[in-house]
Amino acid sequence: MEDYNPPGTNERMIGEGGVAYIALGSNVGDRAKLLQDALLMLERHPDIKVLRVSAVYETEPVGYTDQPAFLNMAAALDTSLSPLQLLRAMLGMELQLGRTRDVRWGPRTIDLDLLLYEGVAMSGEELTLPHPRMMERAFVLVPLSDVLEDGHPLYAQATELAQQALQDRGEGIALWNTINWQGASAHSGS
Repeated sequence: MEDYNPPGTNERMIGEGGVAYIALGSNVGDRAKLLQDALLMLERHPDIKVLRVSAVYETEPVGYTDQPAFLNMAAALDTSLSPLQLLRAMLGMELQLGRTRDVRWGPRTIDLDLLLYEGVAMSGEELTLPHPRMMERAFVLVPLSDVLEDGHPLYAQATELAQQALQDRGEGIALWNTINWQGASAHSGS
């Protein structure tokens, strides 16, 4: 299978590593601590460095709505792992943090989703990149717009959609808190 590099991205091949963007969510237990624990697990992985983290947003559940509100955020990672290796590492972290998959879109201690991986577009049974529904969901777009850099091909579109979602309170989204991540801060937009 030949690798595909979308226009406007660097020419990095799958498996060479790069910058990845992930979404984090929690609505069971100590939600804020679980997000922090997930970030620490990512940072402690020998092949992952957390570059930037978004603010934390509280949102209403989507899909299966009979459950508590979520805390959601996003992070930009630098990794030498391939997209599938990163996905599998994140799934292992979910298990360590008590994630069970009983109800589709149901309650969860932690949810880690790979949204984008620099220069990679792929579609497979295990992983599709970019994430196929990320531009439709305020709980993903708003935090993602915090960590995308100005030059990223999706920056303008994600920022515009995120600002609209915050104005409209799409999915009940509201700023909940910020995380001071080891000297890094959420993207300021300037």
